[in-house]
Amino acid sequence: MITIIAGTNRPKSRALRIAHLYADLLKKQGAAYQLLDLATLPADFITGALYENVGQHTEFNQLVKLASEAKKLVFVVPEYNCSYPGVLKAFIDGLPYPGGIRGKKAALVGLGTGSQGGLLALSHMTDILMYLGTAVLPTRVRLPFLDQHLTADGELTNPLYQQLLAEQATQLLAF
Repeated sequence: MITIIAGTNRPKSRALRIAHLYADLLKKQGAAYQLLDLATLPADFITGALYENVGQHTEFNQLVKLASEAKKLVFVVPEYNCSYPGVLKAFIDGLPYPGGIRGKKAALVGLGTGSQGGLLALSHMTDILMYLGTAVLPTRVRLPFLDQHLTADGELTNPLYQQLLAEQATQLLAF
């Protein structure tokens, strides 16, 4: 099972639209997948599911299970303030440690409205994942100027971006 994580809690996010496109790529290759949309995080997860409350928040535990039961992960990561969203870090901090995503394999997709396409966000995510014992696929896809290439209904209009995502999905399955 592959879990695709839309790495922001912003409703109807670009990350979620790209996550759905990635899911379609995996489906075409016959891979089992599930989506984890951080927009479904419970509002009180920071105070009710972290630190001394680990494992005690039923709603949060359901999302943790989606990450924990996966053999592979795809993180669709928008760039916020030259890094990744704080809610993604808080979600990762709420995963069981050690454990959670240790020993899993991950692919990273960076999203940006500027020219870097989430480069710094992907760099930071790679550091965190490697610290946690998660192997990161070397092919990290960056999608710069995404607003120019992603429609409101989730269509990706740039053929190169489509190709890069398809190639990464194929590599992830072989990883």
